[in-house]
Amino acid sequence: MSKPSRYKPKSPQEIAKNMSAIRSTGNRTEAALRTALHRMGYRYRKYVKGLPGRPDIVFTKQKVAVFVDGDFWHARALKEGTPEDVASMLKTPNRQYWMKKFQRRLELDLSVNQRLAQQGWCVLRFWESDIRSDLTAALAIITYNLKTRRTKNLASRNCFGE
Repeated sequence: MSKPSRYKPKSPQEIAKNMSAIRSTGNRTEAALRTALHRMGYRYRKYVKGLPGRPDIVFTKQKVAVFVDGDFWHARALKEGTPEDVASMLKTPNRQYWMKKFQRRLELDLSVNQRLAQQGWCVLRFWESDIRSDLTAALAIITYNLKTRRTKNLASRNCFGE
């Protein structure tokens, strides 16, 4: 006889309340990264609307676009694992919906990266949990790219840390 599951589905009201608290911009991790960059003397723009994907941090002179991707919403488990791993993680009756949503997110992120690269931008993507655990590593990658792209011929420069 199998043990009953401890998982109890949330009501639609609970789900709506949780989802309304999630913000697409300005989370604590982004703020910590921006604060550290500002203290280091770097100036940037936030959420530039004219660029594909509206990068979280943009260095216009060096053409460096930085994204801070949430592990859940940008499907880190799917990118680094298998679809079966993600499906087993989801505790919802509509797993197929979420799997399709995550797959579309991965495709969209890749498309944004390609469009920005075609325009000569260096695209840096960081996982939110990686920044939280080691902010200095993310800062090192960003500063390296900013320093190496301070030339007039930006398109010929490779982007380190992609």
